[in-house]
Amino acid sequence: MEVRDLHDWPTTEAEAVAIQERLRPLVRTDGEPAEVRTAAGLDVDYRESADELVAAVTVLDVATASVVDSAVVRGRTDFPYVPGLFAFREAPALIRALQELAVVPDVLVCDGQGLAHPRRFGLACHLGVLTDLPAIGVGKTPMSHYDPPGEKRGDWTPLDMDGDEVGRALRTRTGVKPVFVSIGHRYALQPACDLVLRLTPNYRLPETTRTADRLGRQST
Repeated sequence: MEVRDLHDWPTTEAEAVAIQERLRPLVRTDGEPAEVRTAAGLDVDYRESADELVAAVTVLDVATASVVDSAVVRGRTDFPYVPGLFAFREAPALIRALQELAVVPDVLVCDGQGLAHPRRFGLACHLGVLTDLPAIGVGKTPMSHYDPPGEKRGDWTPLDMDGDEVGRALRTRTGVKPVFVSIGHRYALQPACDLVLRLTPNYRLPETTRTADRLGRQST
C-alpha cells in the first residue's frame, strides 16, 4: 500500500494544527467505491503507559464479515494528548500496520472522526488523504451538536458544527445509542451511512471496529 509523503510528523501542537490546516483542502467529500468487497477496521489500544500503544488493522470480507487479512504494530508515541490532535498520536502506527497488509482494502473504517472535527480534519480524513483510499469515520462519541435520532435502526439526524452538516448521528441498533458517521475521504455521506449499516448486522459498532479492537486487545 502506498502512503503519500505529505508531511513530517510534528513534535508540537502548533506544527500539528498547521499540518491539518494545510492538508484539509485535499479531502474529497464525493464519490464512493464502485464496489465495496473489503473494508478495513482500524483501532488503537493503549497499554499501561499512556504512550505505549498497539495499532491493529483487520480487513473484512463485507459479504461474510470474515477477516481476510490483519496486521498489528506495537510502538510508543511521544506526541502529547491534545483533543483534536489524536491522529498525531495514532496515525504513524496505524500507517505502519496498513503497510503490512497483503490485501489493499476498498475502504478504511476508522474508529474516530472525519469531517466532524473542529478543523474538519479528523483521523479518517488524515489517513484517507495520506493513503488516498476511500475512508469514513465512525465515532463512539460526538464532537458536535446533534438532536437524538428516532429509535429505529437506520434513523439519523445531522451533526451540526458552526451551521454546517459535518456528519450524522446514525442509529445502528433499535433503541441503542447511535454512532457518529462522518466523511473521511472520497466517500459521500449517504453511501458512508449505508456502508455502516451493512457493517452493523448485530451490534452497535461496525464489525470492522469490533474485530480490530479485539485483535489489539489480544496482542501482547
